[in-house]
Amino acid sequence: MTGDISKFIDYLTYEKHYSKHTINSYQKDLENFINFLKTQNTNLNQIDYKVVRLYLTELHHKKYANKTICRVISTLRSYYRFLIKEGIINENPMTLISNPKVEQSLPNFLYYDELETLLVVPETNTPLGMRDALILELLYATGIRVSELVNIKIKDIDFYNHQIKILGKGNRERYVIYGKKCKELLDLYLSDARLKLNKKQSDNLLLNNRGDCLTVGGVQYLINKIVKQSGLKNNVSPHTLRHTFATHMLNEGADLKSVQELLGHSDLKTTSIYTHVSNEHLRKVYLSAHPRARK
Repeated sequence: MTGDISKFIDYLTYEKHYSKHTINSYQKDLENFINFLKTQNTNLNQIDYKVVRLYLTELHHKKYANKTICRVISTLRSYYRFLIKEGIINENPMTLISNPKVEQSLPNFLYYDELETLLVVPETNTPLGMRDALILELLYATGIRVSELVNIKIKDIDFYNHQIKILGKGNRERYVIYGKKCKELLDLYLSDARLKLNKKQSDNLLLNNRGDCLTVGGVQYLINKIVKQSGLKNNVSPHTLRHTFATHMLNEGADLKSVQELLGHSDLKTTSIYTHVSNEHLRKVYLSAHPRARK
């Protein structure tokens, strides 16, 4: 990495508090751009918008999705804004660059019967089965990200008010609420299963069979296994349960602003995609139920 990129990465890490995953994506985008600039006999700090457009055209020819190209543009915008801010360059080559149009795909979610099929799979008579049941319930009950799930500590749980303090993106704290069913599973897990799993006196809520805290990859693996056992044909990931939480909340009458707060979205526009999902659900209900709409 060049010195300027190292400064930029430090800025994202210590000032913006971006996640390791996001920082890795920024770094990879910049490295790919640098490799392209070498073919043009130039460098990051000596280009204009024409070079950027040439690079984006190449990505398009390589069949990169518009969503991916938008992410690359976002990375370059952030980097050159940083260089301007630091006084390293005087002109921003990204000023005349616009994003390609991205078709917004509806998030994948589970219908109520599909969700129930998934939730009953774990065998709660074993410590790992009880833990897995709690994982599914927590993801659906709270809508948290899997990266937030694996970082929950016992001290983060307010047992009296049935809420959990979550450290989200950008180190933003929020509280999520859990209901009766989640409380029952949480109490059972803490009173028995976690005591058997906690071989290393960990502060983390969710542990593996060695007593270490679960990882994001570990949760993804076990959910893949549970989906396979359930017989569901859907492409279900931990994030699917987050989408399901938001969709079901809106279907049951929750307002968009409340769902935004619970999900930890900084922008209401991000949450608004779930209204499209909810509307699509209503459309299907109408077409199947109205006597003069049915085929």
